[in-house]
Amino acid sequence: MSCALVLGSANNKHFVSNKKIGVFTHQKTSALKEALFNNVYGIPAGTLGADLLKESTGHLLEKYPHITQIPNEKVLKIEGTAPEFAVTTNKKTYKTRIIVVGVGSANTFAIEGLMQFVEPHQKSLPEKQRIQLKNSDHKVKEGIYVIGTLAGWRSQLAIAAGSGAAVATDILTLWNGGIQTHAHDSIR
Repeated sequence: MSCALVLGSANNKHFVSNKKIGVFTHQKTSALKEALFNNVYGIPAGTLGADLLKESTGHLLEKYPHITQIPNEKVLKIEGTAPEFAVTTNKKTYKTRIIVVGVGSANTFAIEGLMQFVEPHQKSLPEKQRIQLKNSDHKVKEGIYVIGTLAGWRSQLAIAAGSGAAVATDILTLWNGGIQTHAHDSIR
């Protein structure tokens, strides 16, 4: 969600205005559903993860309605190579040029086309049987990025969300012809 929010906030940049951005918001198995946040910067103490999931999709819709939210679809398969990918869900197939995967690090991960990149999570206790996707600075392969715990980061929300924001700025830099960039709102 943090990746989508940063990409959404960059819509006024000339190199983003012609991009179509979508996010699958299928959250049935999210680890956040059981979370209670008391130690995350910017989030009020006592916030439930289940509430945060609902609030974040509402925030994205309110502030950045140009981002297409695709609820109730689970990604099953990814095919192709950059810049032409097909993402197949339980309902249909979508074409895209860039993919960002951020679905958690549970060992139930089963997206066909990415299984060859699965490895044991490097920052989790072995008995938890968590996994990550092999990556170099979030890049699994050309055109495919991984974020959050599935990228090998610890399960602290601020860390995982920061990972998504970092990938968003990598994508913005790519769209900006390789010129380093970022997006954030300002009161000025």
